[in-house]
Amino acid sequence: MITVTKTVKFDAAHVLTNHQGLCKNLHGHTYRVDISVTQAEDDASDMVIDFKDLKKIATEIICDRFDHAFVYNTKSEGETEIAAVVERYGMRTVALPFRSTAENMARMFFEELKARISGVSSVKVWETADSCAEYRE
Repeated sequence: MITVTKTVKFDAAHVLTNHQGLCKNLHGHTYRVDISVTQAEDDASDMVIDFKDLKKIATEIICDRFDHAFVYNTKSEGETEIAAVVERYGMRTVALPFRSTAENMARMFFEELKARISGVSSVKVWETADSCAEYRE
């Protein structure tokens, strides 16, 4: 079995409401997202997916939406208030129905990518150079 991986990056801000550590404060990350696609066992071709095609889809689903945005949980009153101020000043936001943890974002990106790309096998979301969450089925 052959697996290929493409990496895309975006910058975003978020808050982790009800977190006991420093991440309860407004802060940002340069996120790195690794998308792995595994060739089907019955596929004899010599290419799993064209990297250019994978990058285009990942950019549409992830980067175009999240880059330089405030990512917030719609279930948090405080985060929703911050988002309203950000939007009032013409800045970007992304509303999520859950906390914007790397774990939750990895799962969401996986599901959205899987709907467009056959063979998506895992998605890793890196918040820092040495901390990531990985989602795979």
